[in-house]
Amino acid sequence: MGIEIALKSHAEISKICVPLYCINAAMLSQAASLLNVEIPDDFYLFEVDGDFEIEVGQVSKASGQYSYDSFLAAIKLCKTEEAQALVTMPIHKEAWMQAGLHFVGHTDVLRKRFKTDAIMMLGCEEMYVALFTEHIPLKDVASSIESGKLSTFLLDLFTSLECEKVAVLGLNPHAGDNGVLGNEEKDIKEAIKYVNEKIGREVFIGPIVPDIAFTPSARKNFKYFVAMYHDQGLIPLKALYFDESINVSLNLPIVRTSVDHGTAFDIAYQGRAKNLSYLNAIKSAISFI
Repeated sequence: MGIEIALKSHAEISKICVPLYCINAAMLSQAASLLNVEIPDDFYLFEVDGDFEIEVGQVSKASGQYSYDSFLAAIKLCKTEEAQALVTMPIHKEAWMQAGLHFVGHTDVLRKRFKTDAIMMLGCEEMYVALFTEHIPLKDVASSIESGKLSTFLLDLFTSLECEKVAVLGLNPHAGDNGVLGNEEKDIKEAIKYVNEKIGREVFIGPIVPDIAFTPSARKNFKYFVAMYHDQGLIPLKALYFDESINVSLNLPIVRTSVDHGTAFDIAYQGRAKNLSYLNAIKSAISFI
């Protein structure tokens, strides 16, 4: 889906920036042939080693390795300041696994490369959700919630955004009902109190009862939310703003944004891929520069 979206969007994004694509000419030609589209004359490439036959809609070791190598090339361009921002397309995590890559996503790679705790935040102008835990099993979420770790996360988030007010969700139904349904909210409360005192004003509010956090009335009061786990934040976000939402990596020395959707193998190379998330990711990246 990535190259389909890039080719479809090139004319529009070329009006606002000079895109540089991390793909080699042979792979680009093969993809364009499958899509039955012409390659624009100003489609500038940063050549990435590797050439394999594209198997439409199929997970493969070769595609996993190629997408990873392309990502590393883009990171290098930003580190050497040959590029001002990095915008990524979706990856297939199983393909990375087949290639022997022990990362569960782009953000994990960025953390290792820059030795910093990158924050995954997703959303659009109407609403953003930062994820305290990301791609971990649900059974491990509760034990991951510690006041010290959450305090660091919230401080890093505030430094990255300098936002006025952020809703922090509880973990349990009814935000624990004062310990009746769980004790994790105690750690969340401690972290919120510590960070607000450190900042000197009440920025982080919560823990908010999760099942009312994204109601229309609640969203009138908050633009930014912190979710304790992946689906807690992303189910409401994607239900409300699936097509336009993006992924932003915070707390990094480079600007990185991404689409907020998957590889959609079921419609691969059919010319049906929507590009609004990609266009928004490009525009957001430019705004951060």
